[in-house]
Amino acid sequence: MILPFEKLPDDSKVWIYQSSRKFSDIEKNKINTRLKLFLNNWTAHGTELCSGFQIKYDRFIIIALDEKNNKASGCSIDASVHFIQELEKEFNIDLMDKMNVTFKQGEYISYKSIIDFKKLIKNRSVSSNTLVFNNLVVKKSDLESDWEIPASKSWHSRLF
Repeated sequence: MILPFEKLPDDSKVWIYQSSRKFSDIEKNKINTRLKLFLNNWTAHGTELCSGFQIKYDRFIIIALDEKNNKASGCSIDASVHFIQELEKEFNIDLMDKMNVTFKQGEYISYKSIIDFKKLIKNRSVSSNTLVFNNLVVKKSDLESDWEIPASKSWHSRLF
């Protein structure tokens, strides 16, 4: 069962997938359709899961799961990963590589390898105050407080 993202409880589990590039409007519409279809049929041991999603900044796919009634099983998590991998192939994007850094430079969002991000640090193009996306958050409530944060307050701080 799919619910609007904003109606899911704050303690819902989240998975964040950052794209290696911005989605076009056509891609975003197709991804929306595919996500709705997948989540409407997402189950754990034959029982439907109450979930929702949002696409932020035309670049991040965020899936949330209300675990109060049913938790995701290993098989259901595998199914979601397989679904994300299908999106990667279909749209020729990278959504699973956690070794890249996405950050804000003004209103612009950049996506770099850790090696390139370190070069930006060395060149002082980014600082510990640069807003980064901490895709390690696990609860919906954390999206507000711990997702878009200064690098100094995230795992990125070890790069400085």
